[in-house]
Amino acid sequence: MRRQFTLEYWQDGPWLVGRLLEVPGVFSQGKTLDELGENIREVFDLMVSQDRPPAPTAAQRQELEIEV
Repeated sequence: MRRQFTLEYWQDGPWLVGRLLEVPGVFSQGKTLDELGENIREVFDLMVSQDRPPAPTAAQRQELEIEV
């Protein structure tokens, strides 16, 4: 499945630095916009494919409302 995200980027010295607005914590850099795009995709893949240990069997879940 493919999804579209917003890449926000800016110049920082010789680097383009960017982040995905819809996915907190996904930042990267590159010398060109193409390189930045490749690096952001790699970071996103690492973030969403991380193996997370299962919760303890006693774990519970609850919906939580947060005002933003």
